[in-house]
Parts: sequence; structure tokens; C-alpha cells
Amino acid sequence: MNNAKKDIRDLPLQELEKAMGEMNEPPYRAGQIFFWLYQKGVHDFKEMSNIPGSLIDKLDQNYSMIQPDPCEHQQSTDGTEKFLLKLRDAQFVETVLIYAARRKTVCISTQVGCKLACSFCASGMNGFIRNLTPSEILNQILYLQHTLKHHITNYVFMGMGEPLDNYENVAKAVTIMNDAKGMNVGARRITVSTSGVIPGIKKLKELELQVNLAVSLHAVSDTLRNTLMPINKRYPLEELIKACEEFKGKTGRMMTLEYVLLKGINDSLKDAEGLAAIAKRLKVKVNLIPYSEVPDLDFRRPERSELSAFMKRLAHKGTKVTLRESKGKDIQAACGQLAGKISGSQRFG
Repeated sequence: MNNAKKDIRDLPLQELEKAMGEMNEPPYRAGQIFFWLYQKGVHDFKEMSNIPGSLIDKLDQNYSMIQPDPCEHQQSTDGTEKFLLKLRDAQFVETVLIYAARRKTVCISTQVGCKLACSFCASGMNGFIRNLTPSEILNQILYLQHTLKHHITNYVFMGMGEPLDNYENVAKAVTIMNDAKGMNVGARRITVSTSGVIPGIKKLKELELQVNLAVSLHAVSDTLRNTLMPINKRYPLEELIKACEEFKGKTGRMMTLEYVLLKGINDSLKDAEGLAAIAKRLKVKVNLIPYSEVPDLDFRRPERSELSAFMKRLAHKGTKVTLRESKGKDIQAACGQLAGKISGSQRFG
């Protein structure tokens, strides 16, 4: 395929309908094409058996369907699977499949690298390369669902990159996922995570899809958050909380505060009380995530007794809290560990 052509999976249904009009084709053809792309997972326009040959030729002339190249597959002792995918320009992203009871959750990347440079996270250690296109975001799901035949139940935008820093492409991908003629994924099974990109939160609020929002907080004061998460200097904590209040008020959707516990840094009982106050103000639950160690970084996870004390203080303050042990730590697939590089373990091909 010619990489200069636009990937057809970059187009939401409305844009594809418009493209059909420009080709002098009826709009309903867009819905038929969507069926083949997302519900059948085809890789070639010629596989679309109810599309006339004349339109197949037009599609072939104007659009591509670029597949990621699966370069590496790792499986954790806890069952978590991590996939390293090579993109059209030889960049890499990682996608994670997480098993829990009856759930299969795919953790989706949205950027190659990350601009935000959170001090405890591997994704931004080599800087930011580029945004993923809608098709590159969707291809992570399509590869697992159609090539590997996994039945995915939940979708979280928590992989490499900051989803709301790539808002336009993420919004297109989410729209296609949710479209009944596309992937037909219920919006409530989709969670978008952010480190606090306020303009993105405001745009997501106006998208009017019932997706869930997870906010990576990790500190309850501007002083500490400025150090751990430089984005806080641009979007301070109080402004972030207000944006979350507006999102929750407008959408009525579930929201969670994600809080990675770092030993001796943000795990004091005073920190717990500050976190409880924010959770109470927003009327949200808290996911506590013990730090998953990253090579070359000096952060450590708290002891079990310290985790327990922190949780008890939150519960005492009336906070609904869950301890979320990140899975896949032994293959660097846990929260904050994705870096998009080859490890040298099992490879495809």
C-alpha cells in the first residue's frame, strides 16, 4: 500500500459519508465499509464482498489500510500480555491486554513517547516523538480482536502518551469505537485517562459521549505536583479540580482519581487527608496504585503496612477507595512502565 494515501480508518462515519459523496457514491456505502473495517476486521478493500468493483477501485486509489507490524509479545506470570507494534515510520508503541475475572481490558497507547515528563514514568523518558493517528490507535484494538481473536470487554486509554494531548485523534478513535456501525463499543466501557490537560477535559465534556474519565493526580499540593508532574505548572491543581467538577456536572459520568503511591514522597497520612478532601469535593472514588519500579529511576513503592495505613485514613474520611495492584510488572507492562522499546524476548515472525 502507498503510505502517502490517507488511512481510511482515520475517518469517522460522517467524514466517510462525505467522502462517498465526493466520489459520487450514495452515503449508505460508508456504513457498509464501516461494517467490513470494524466488525469484520478486513485488511483489503477487495474483501468487502457487497461493495461494487467500481467503488473498490476508487477506495484503492484514494485510501490505504496500513497494518502495524507485531514485533514482540511478552506474557507476565499473572497472565498480562504486552505487544510491541512497529508503525509505518518504524516507530514503536506498546499495547497491553489485562485479564481480571471475566474482564479483558486493553490498555491503549495514544502517542509515541510523551511530552509531560512525569518524573516517575517511563513513557516520557526518551521525550516525545509524535501523536498516533486515529487508525494507529484503532489498529491496536483491531489487532487483538480480529487477528488474535480476543473478546475485549473494556478499553482504557492509559498506555504510552497523554490522550488529551492528542485530543482530536483520540476523539475520532473513540467516536468510531462507539459508533453502532463501527466497533459498537458502549461508551461506558471506555475510560480516557489524563494527567490534567484542562482544555482536553473541556473538549471531552462537549463530545457528549458517556465515556469515563480517570484523572492522574499523584499529589495533593501544587508544590509536590509541580515536581512530580510538570504539567501542573501549566494547569494548577485548583484549576484541574474545577475542570473535573464541570465535566462531572455536564456528563454525569463516573470519574476516578488515580494516585500512584511513592514511598516517602506522597504517602503520608497528611497526603491521605488531602486526597480524601479532593475526592469528597468531587464525589469520586480513588484508585490507589503502588508504584511499579522503572529501571534508572530511584522511586520505590511503600511497604504493605504503609499502604494499609494510607487506605485506612482515606476510608476513615469517607472516601471510596480501591487498591489497584498493577499487573504485568515483571514484563514492564504495569502503570508507568511502558516505553515502546524492544526487550529482546519472544518476537513474532
